[in-house]
Amino acid sequence: MVYTEEWVITRARNAYERGRASFDIRPERAALLVIDMQDELVRPAWSPYWVPAATRMAPRLHQLIEECRATSVPVIWTLFDDTHLGLDRPHALRFLPHADTDWRRPDPAEVWAPMGRRPDEAVIRKPSYGAFYDTPLDTMLRNLGRDTVIVTGTLTNYCCGTTARQAYERGYKVVFGSDVMATDDESRHDPELAVLRKGFALVLTAEEITNPLTAATPTPQDEERANVA
Repeated sequence: MVYTEEWVITRARNAYERGRASFDIRPERAALLVIDMQDELVRPAWSPYWVPAATRMAPRLHQLIEECRATSVPVIWTLFDDTHLGLDRPHALRFLPHADTDWRRPDPAEVWAPMGRRPDEAVIRKPSYGAFYDTPLDTMLRNLGRDTVIVTGTLTNYCCGTTARQAYERGYKVVFGSDVMATDDESRHDPELAVLRKGFALVLTAEEITNPLTAATPTPQDEERANVA
């Protein structure tokens, strides 16, 4: 077969737009990562880093969190915070446009209260974009016996996308929640989904994530029938 330029470009375009990873979501092997749904990114008008799209999608994400809790999928939260006096933060960050404001959070970062984090759910305070960078996340997931991560939160093309790539490189199956994700310039959202869809993750909506979770969870009627049998 001769692989023409048209053929290879069409193949790539199809993978970006419609590609689908071939693994299934098993709730007993999955963990939900809620990335940086914190005050300065989600609380309206509170900081120059506010992401309005994250505030709008928060109720949908909250519903997915509840579905994960109901199916015994662990929920792990992350916060982009000031840790170790900033000595563990990548040195180059200070030179980038992302750091072009003098605003500083008045206290340690916290999950935005309406998200409803529970005291028995772990919080990872991370010094950079990716949730695996200089954190115990990999150890935590392995201790939980989880090999699949469902990535949600904000920002799509920074902390969430970086976390998805880091998880992929560590051998995890990555699910990326397309409508439980947000970024500061919404025109950047879909291009990030396309790259992840082609090479890093199974990109699904919240409903598509929830369906296999609930389908795999026995209902009281299922348990009653099993006991009778």
